[in-house]
Order: sequence, then C-alpha cells, then structure tokens
Amino acid sequence: MAALPRLVQPMLATPRRGLPADQDRYGWEFKWDGVRAIAYVSGAGVRLVSRNDKEMAGSYPELAVLAERVTTAVILDGEIVALRAGRPDFGLLQSRMHVRRPSARLVDGAPVQLYLFDLLYHGEESVLGLPYTGRRARLEDLGLDADPVRTPPWFCDDADVVLAASLRHGLEGVVGKPLASRYHPGGRRDWIKVKNIRHQEVIICGWNPGQGSRAGTIGSLILGVYDRGRLRYAGNVGTGFTEAMLAGLMRQLAPLKRDASPFGTPVPPRYARGAHWLEPRVVGEVAFTEWTADGSMRHPVWRGLRTDKNPSDVHREGWAPQHGQGPRASPGAGFSRPRPGLTMPNTGRPRHTAHLP
Repeated sequence: MAALPRLVQPMLATPRRGLPADQDRYGWEFKWDGVRAIAYVSGAGVRLVSRNDKEMAGSYPELAVLAERVTTAVILDGEIVALRAGRPDFGLLQSRMHVRRPSARLVDGAPVQLYLFDLLYHGEESVLGLPYTGRRARLEDLGLDADPVRTPPWFCDDADVVLAASLRHGLEGVVGKPLASRYHPGGRRDWIKVKNIRHQEVIICGWNPGQGSRAGTIGSLILGVYDRGRLRYAGNVGTGFTEAMLAGLMRQLAPLKRDASPFGTPVPPRYARGAHWLEPRVVGEVAFTEWTADGSMRHPVWRGLRTDKNPSDVHREGWAPQHGQGPRASPGAGFSRPRPGLTMPNTGRPRHTAHLP
C-alpha cells in the first residue's frame, strides 16, 4: 500500500439564503445531519478524523470494515450518520460521539453509517485537482457502496426538486458543488449549502441557575459566537435537555469557571445577573427560528455538544430558509409523480446517477 498524507482538512461550504440562478452549474447532494469525517483507509486499517483533527475511529468500530474493501490506499471525505426509521438522527448519534470504546450493546442500539461523497487521494495520486464530476466518478468506481458504508447519489438540474425532496425527507437541506470545481482542503469556497432549518454552532460561555425542578442545576446556557474577532452574546437556551444531559454538562463545565464575562459585547442584564461565567472552550449546537435585530437567536433548542468543532471556528451562520418559506422549499414541490432516484440511501437504493430519473 502507498503512503498517504497524515492530514487533509475537509473543504467547507458557504451558507446562502436560496438556490443560485445558475443552479445547473452545480452538482447537488443532500446535506446529512451527522459528523464530518475524513477517512484514511489502507490494508492496515481505517483512521477517521474530525473537522478539528480529532481521531474518531475508536468510537465507530463497525466502520473498520472499510479497510477490507480497498485494494489501494485512499483518502475519502464523508459524513458519519446514525439512522432512526431511515432518517439521520443527530440525537441518536450523540450517544456515540462521546464514547471512545462503545460496547457491543451501544453499537447495536445506535448503529452508524459512513456516507461518502468525495475521493481525495487514490494511492500516491492526488485527485484534489480533478473536477467534482471526475472525483465522484472515481469514488463510485471504487465499489464501496455496501452497509455500513454508502455512496449517496448526486444530481444535476432540478435543484429545486432536490431541495424539496430534502425537506420532504426531513433532511437539513442541500449542498451545491460546481461541476468543474477542484477540492480545496480547509477552504470555504465554491461549495454552497442551502438549509431547510436553522442550526447554529455555539460556544457555551456561562449558565444561569434553574428554578423549581431545575433548582441546583442549569436553567439555561449562555451562548456566544465570534463576530469580527470578538466573542458576541447570541442568546440563552433552556430547552431540549434531558436530566442526563444537564448532569453531564454540570460535570464538564465545572472546571471552566471564571469570575468575569468572557464576552466582548454586553449581555442582557437579566442573564448577566447571577450568571456562572465559563472559559469559552466548549462547543454545542442549537436549532432556532430566526435571528433578532439585536443578534440573538429566537426560540433556540439544544441539540447537543459538538466535540468535533473548535471554538475559534464558531461564527454566525448565514440565513437559511424555514419550512414553508419561499417557493423553492415548499413541501411537495415538483412531486407530481414518484421520483425513485430521490429515495433515501437505505430505504430503497437508487442507482448512482447525476440526473434525476
């Protein structure tokens, strides 16, 4: 087997409000609700590395089978997802993300799959400079599409139909990749993402005590994002937690206590009063409805910790369409007849094609 580079940073997508006018210039993929992973695969084994360069293979032992399926060392880009009723379930994935050596019971109860969408190296050959279409063709030629590894389809044209399908299936949205674009490791250029719902990575900067049944523990987390180099208050979240989550957060956050606010901008007095301030080192994720005029999230709901993200990478995401907003994202749009090529990867596999059937 040929030697592989030790580290290749994943290419990132830029959020945008809607589909571009030149949408036929892009290949379109579904956006999966999972954890991004660069897979380094050879006969010696599989390394799975997160966006913030953390080794993850030990958390997902079932994906080690990938080493048996390659005859030449490869580096692949993909997403680790956990499925519930045939849909990606980030909450279920949370039960695996923080466990370095999962038990057989946990692996069986929360199985994961690796969805592959790019080939970066094939042996000693770098394919980073090939166009998107060429890399996808080379990826599919590897023949890796069998549980627990999948190579989901991509589509040309009818981007509005693909976006509507993502909404219908309860997915985050779509990613558009220019057909002629090369792969830029660590770069946020060329690729775009259009979301059906708003998710925001956030930094836990403090917490407010709870009342009633939450007395003695966290009532809400005080959240921040970086904006022009300053840590900015982005809202409080007090819903979406289980008792186990709250207990785990109390343990994890206790060593991070500090005396003063870490923010470079003011915090509303009702949240600053009595706050337990923290060093801004822990990243989580919330779902929310919209940004307010003062830069806070409206109706945020906690989704979980993001150990695969660094605080320095947390910035306010761009606008993303809500359910029912805009004609391109309306439920059922373009579905006057069945489109089998848009079925989910493990609810009836379509053949891999760049065109809608």
